[in-house]
Amino acid sequence: MSQNIPLSPRPPHPLHDVAHRVLSVAQLRARGVSAAQASAQCLPGGPWQHLLPGVYLLHPGPPTGRERLHGALLYAGRPPASARRAEARPSESGYGEAMVTGLAALALHGFATAPDLGSPHRVDVLVPRTRRLRSTRFVEVVRAAPIPVGAYRDGLPVAPVERALADAVAGLAEARDVRRLLTEAVRGGHGEPAAVVRELSAARLLGRPAVADALDALRAEGRAVAEERLYAMVREHGLPAPLWNVDLRLPGGPHLGEVDAYWPDEAVAVELDTRAIRSGAAGGAERDGAAHGGAGADGQWSAYAAKRERLERLGVTVVHLTPGKLREAAEQQATVVRTALMASADRDPAAYVVVLPR
Repeated sequence: MSQNIPLSPRPPHPLHDVAHRVLSVAQLRARGVSAAQASAQCLPGGPWQHLLPGVYLLHPGPPTGRERLHGALLYAGRPPASARRAEARPSESGYGEAMVTGLAALALHGFATAPDLGSPHRVDVLVPRTRRLRSTRFVEVVRAAPIPVGAYRDGLPVAPVERALADAVAGLAEARDVRRLLTEAVRGGHGEPAAVVRELSAARLLGRPAVADALDALRAEGRAVAEERLYAMVREHGLPAPLWNVDLRLPGGPHLGEVDAYWPDEAVAVELDTRAIRSGAAGGAERDGAAHGGAGADGQWSAYAAKRERLERLGVTVVHLTPGKLREAAEQQATVVRTALMASADRDPAAYVVVLPR
């Protein structure tokens, strides 16, 4: 049999209109190419090659990083037999519910510390737990129930940063590598520390030595980023300058608590609520559906509540702000603080407290 047989007697759609040169057997069939014809094109010396089971690479050279990603998604997505045009909407891409996760997803999200997409690393692909699909060649199948809501990056479906991080960390043994990824997630603004820790907790990764060693760096980075957002909120929304990072005490008396910002004339304090960064357990759930405990978060919240009660008994208004709200709604949070400052004129004078640097 000739290795250069025509793709079909009269193909309904010419193959030169395919942007990525990677097609599934179903997509080829929709273009008039039978499985036998496709296999013939992949004989030694032929112009095509089998990239993955049921997926063909329409040139003889090594696949590019993008072609590997498309091939992995086509393999995991099992596209329908109907033809897919190059300009089809993402929902018509043939990927089904499959999405890239792990290190490849982080690279698509823009992580500088993730391997380049052109490197020959494995491609993790997230699929529904009910899918009967095996990992093969460079594709690692990862199952989830339910499938998270992803996003499109460069035309490819990608798992959310927190889920992609957890799947990437699951395959890393070195604390150094884990620390770099987690630190960049927060420093680069890709995700909230609390959400990252919750996903790691749900994946039951917090007990791994490499992850446990990296958590201190994540907490410190998350705290620093939250403080930067608080400084920016005060500056950009015209709030009066407070005393930053102070310790409040009664004159000659007990310690009342530390706060992140304090306006002594108005007796208004702001405290960053970063307790979830430490535990990641509040409201979380295991991926297998079992309830996840939140004792650490509950204990931290009790400490917050006790401090707030002590201060408010003395006439100090305490405003709790979360890192997420500072990121997503800084103007709204500035309004909350401004309202508390303005309301001080209508309150009874607060007790005198000593303000010391933290």
